[in-house]
Order: sequence, then C-alpha cells, then structure tokens
Amino acid sequence: MPTYQYACTECGAQMEVVQSFSDDALTVCPECEGRLRKVYSAVGIVFKGSGFYRTDSGKTSNSSSLTGSST
Repeated sequence: MPTYQYACTECGAQMEVVQSFSDDALTVCPECEGRLRKVYSAVGIVFKGSGFYRTDSGKTSNSSSLTGSST
C-alpha cells in the first residue's frame, strides 16, 4: 500500500499515512481540525537495461569498421 503525505493548511502539521488506492483522501487535520491537503513530491526514476543511452540507439550497418576486423 502506498504512503501519502499530508499537510494542514491551518496549523502546518505534516503527516504520512499508509492508505489503499481505494481509500478516500483525508480532509480534516487530527490536531486542529483544519483542512488537509496532499503533498506531492518528485519521484525518483532509475532506467536499467539497454536502450536508454545515446550510444545504445541502433547499430551501424558496417559493424566490422567499429571492431577493426576485416571480412
């Protein structure tokens, strides 16, 4: 289950809550009963495998010239 971060617009309290995707978003601050909002942050992405770099995009038709061998 994902963890969501909330911040209160009234008192500034911040909290992390583990919720299911189907659960409704929290709207009331448990500390001051003010309005809560979801806090969104950047997500880290890691690209693994081939095809993500400029040097991985396609092969030349004359691969023997790259390896130095003659056919």
